[in-house]
Amino acid sequence: MPDIQTLNQIFVYITLAFILLSFYLELTGPAFTFVIAVSFLGLVEVLTPSEILAGFANEQIMVIIMLLLLGDIIRRANIIEVFFNSIFKATGNLKKFTLQMMTLVAGLSMFMNNTPLVAVMMPYVHSWSKKNKISPSKLLIPLSFAAIIGGCATLIGTSTNLIVNGLVMDRGMPSLKLFDFFWVGFPMIIIGVLYFIFWGIKVLPDNKDIIDNFDENSREYIVEAEIRSGSHLIGKSIEQAGLRNLQGLYLVEIIRSETEIMSSPDILLQQGDMLYFAGETESITDFIKPESGLTLPQIGSLHKKKHTHVLEVVVSHNSSLANRSVKEVNFRGKYDAAIIAIHRNGERVRGKIGEIFLKPGDVLLLLAGSDLEDRANFTQDFYFISKVKEISHPDLYKTIILIGGTVLAILLSALGFVSLFMALICLLILLIIFKVANPQDLPKSIDFNLAIIIAMSLALGIAMIKTGVAANIATVFVEVFVPLGGFGVLLGFYFITAILAAYITNKAAVAVIFPIGIATAAKMGADPMPFILIVAYAAAANFMTPIGYQTNIMVYGPGGYSFKDFFRVGTPLTFIYMLVAVTILYLIYF
Repeated sequence: MPDIQTLNQIFVYITLAFILLSFYLELTGPAFTFVIAVSFLGLVEVLTPSEILAGFANEQIMVIIMLLLLGDIIRRANIIEVFFNSIFKATGNLKKFTLQMMTLVAGLSMFMNNTPLVAVMMPYVHSWSKKNKISPSKLLIPLSFAAIIGGCATLIGTSTNLIVNGLVMDRGMPSLKLFDFFWVGFPMIIIGVLYFIFWGIKVLPDNKDIIDNFDENSREYIVEAEIRSGSHLIGKSIEQAGLRNLQGLYLVEIIRSETEIMSSPDILLQQGDMLYFAGETESITDFIKPESGLTLPQIGSLHKKKHTHVLEVVVSHNSSLANRSVKEVNFRGKYDAAIIAIHRNGERVRGKIGEIFLKPGDVLLLLAGSDLEDRANFTQDFYFISKVKEISHPDLYKTIILIGGTVLAILLSALGFVSLFMALICLLILLIIFKVANPQDLPKSIDFNLAIIIAMSLALGIAMIKTGVAANIATVFVEVFVPLGGFGVLLGFYFITAILAAYITNKAAVAVIFPIGIATAAKMGADPMPFILIVAYAAAANFMTPIGYQTNIMVYGPGGYSFKDFFRVGTPLTFIYMLVAVTILYLIYF
């Protein structure tokens, strides 16, 4: 009969096999898989209750949660949206846009969580690709990979690096520094961008935009726009102004001083010209932006409101709006909303929107303030169809506090004046005091599953170490790879971690491989730092499958990708990253 130590080792091996099998076959979710596995180790007394719960007291769990909260606050504040609009508005070439987009996203991802960054950026990538008649599938994988590569360059760029740091601190070792990852991460940002510019774009699929298939986006509206004072369109021809071949819109007619003029390409635009377009909802919302050079007369002061949204409603058959003109019904005064476009099925609506008589069944595109839903609660004049877009204008002082506070927190932490934990908690308190963030919204942004995964992975690491399983696996690993030298050992660790991360999750791969890496360094009498970093890079730089990293999953559906698309584009980049990371770490530490 085996002794207690041997029996405990068998239990740990069974647990590891269960975790790998569960992730690969998707038997349960990642969090529940870890809960089952660690609970089993508790039941067979491999782990004590205090060892199971020790992970929840780990500082890095709170750091990850606070970074996710901060990323969500930045996303809600609409700051990045305004920033992207100013940068990408003049870019019309695929390679140039890819270069700018990947460089910007990688740079931002170094200092903010990459998941909310990709969530904010995706609508802009889709909008740009649609306007320039390029498939989003040419851009969404580069977007995800840029966020991953940038996140690998600093301690706080990705939750994977923070999890590794949590495991490091849990072993009683000093915390990793903000730029410990930079020596490999920064060169890989440059290499990764060049990889897509010169090769990746060519092999990415040219899939049809699946969003174009939605019926609601195919509704044709008539929208009225005016060339406003000081517009950059004044004095330009229709051709020069870019109004002749708009994606999703076409110019129907021009009214100048109550007279219709021909909309030929060489007609010069003047202040006060009324332009009438036919087009789709998504394209029309671009006219609301200040940089369009156009104004929608019906909006009035609504564009000055802090928060508005674009939505569709349909006029009911017993509506009091029916057979009355838009101007007569005073929609803005009655409902805190402006009619910016009208769709009438089977009929071309012509003339000024204010003079159009509404009919039952008309679909109205509205720019609405926050009071619309309250005012419309007791009316049967129209029914809501869909919300198209939310628009918000951040206050300058809130922007300064949010961005300035974030930069200051990261800087003070990097210089060692204060821990990242204390810097972030003080920043969040400051954001609540100045009403930049609503404390009631913060719990909605907490990823409890991620917290459970991290805490349970720490417990798993304790079990592997105390039973000697990590040391046993390390011994086998050393015997196989040591003959190849330090370079070969690092290469082996990168390869097996990358494979596990690609087909289960990066968190699970870190939990399994990290204690083995530390034990291997001890067996070799080597510095543990390269082993720590190689596991972090291999787990986070996950390009081969859509399931290996959350940003890959986010772009998988909207891009219409298949598994082989990620494998085709991501596998060469994975091997490039492996060779660069192993070479640099070997030169520094061996």
